[in-house]
Amino acid sequence: MGQFIGRNKGVWYAIGAYVSWGILPVYWKWLHHVPAVQLLSHRIVWSFFALLIVIVVSLRWKDFQSVIRNPRILRIYLAAAVLIGINWLTYVWAVNSGHIIECSLGYYINPLFSVLIGVIFLHEHMRPRQWIPMGLAAVGVIYLSAVYGSLPWIALTLALSFGFYGLVKKIAPLGSLYGLTLETGILILPAICFLLYSDAAGSGAFLHRDPLSDILLIGAGIVTTIPLLMFASAAQRIPLSLVGILQYISPTIGLFIGIFLYQEPFTLLHMAGYGMVWAALVLYGLEGYIAHRAEIEAVNEASMNDLL
Repeated sequence: MGQFIGRNKGVWYAIGAYVSWGILPVYWKWLHHVPAVQLLSHRIVWSFFALLIVIVVSLRWKDFQSVIRNPRILRIYLAAAVLIGINWLTYVWAVNSGHIIECSLGYYINPLFSVLIGVIFLHEHMRPRQWIPMGLAAVGVIYLSAVYGSLPWIALTLALSFGFYGLVKKIAPLGSLYGLTLETGILILPAICFLLYSDAAGSGAFLHRDPLSDILLIGAGIVTTIPLLMFASAAQRIPLSLVGILQYISPTIGLFIGIFLYQEPFTLLHMAGYGMVWAALVLYGLEGYIAHRAEIEAVNEASMNDLL
């Protein structure tokens, strides 16, 4: 019973995290008057302080201090910090420039990019049937490039930066709370320097606009931290395969927000390209399910043979 309740909680934590990430474009749209680099800098600064408060309140400060003194850990998280900084900047700029739909494409194709990165850099093996959805997704991206008139570079930047971020995190030794705290801690000095420069140049937004903007800028740390903590709690309670299925909640909400709330262009031509990507994801999921069932049946058959 306890395991069932824990799993049920995990599902709701995952749904909460992905719904939060899905509606995040609305939050950034409220701050469309703030330049993207300033917005990124505020997100880094306030996220760091929010995460630091969580660590201190949960009595983990000494433990956190001890793990971040390792030079190897710092090198790994420097790479992670650069990648997540690129991802956040691209996302914030794209949302406030009217490209929410293309952002959703980036997070739809990200899982397939991650698989490809694993094959190339970690020498992971793909089953022959897995190449079919990979090829279909590639055709979809090429088709959308023709529709857009150029490569969907926003989607590709988001998918690649987050894919390589996942690669770095795969070899990173820290959990999500310590990891993101260290990443934002690495970025906080350049972020603060940029904000001070912007303020001195007369272009700073914080404390120079309306009070609501100041509250929303500070809140950037909270809207970054809460979904992360929910996701970390979910990952501990439910299988990663279920996490993988639920992750499509976020780009789907983003797609609907882009189409219906902000009226971004989405024609039948776009639908055809996205349809190829969606079909690739469905095929990939079905292939994985079939392979998993075959493995279970093989194990059960081997167990029966041993008993006989």
